[in-house]
Amino acid sequence: MSTPDTTEDAVRELLLVMPRLVGRIKRLPLPEQLRSLDLAPRHLSMLSLLLLDGPLTVSQLAGALGVAPTTVSLIVSELSRKGVLVRREDDADRRRRIIDISQESRPAIAEWLSPGAHAWRHALEPLSPAQQRTFVDTLLRYEEAFAATKTAPEGD
Repeated sequence: MSTPDTTEDAVRELLLVMPRLVGRIKRLPLPEQLRSLDLAPRHLSMLSLLLLDGPLTVSQLAGALGVAPTTVSLIVSELSRKGVLVRREDDADRRRRIIDISQESRPAIAEWLSPGAHAWRHALEPLSPAQQRTFVDTLLRYEEAFAATKTAPEGD
């Protein structure tokens, strides 16, 4: 992989790789157990957090996802009804609910999300922590700039 000479060279490379990347991600087979659940990107983000970080409160999920707690509550309710998530009382504060992936759904969700996590680890591991942070910050700026163009429909 050569280093682009200019920003335009880098843009050209990224415009070529991004559709291939998105296409490959979309073709990842969904485990049989999850096929009937009509999962959307908003579900993927929440499930990824719970798989990587373990059980979290609604407030913790909302903060990590950058959405309102009411939005998280709606998604949790939806996925709880489908048996994907479970809610339990927080032993330290009975008013709070702890959200986790159900034992029945955990293997299928791990199977579905593991290829992406593995690929990210492979890509990021050779980079220093500062380089990793720069890469993540760059993707976040790209997402922000792309969202500001209003050319893409607001997604899940």
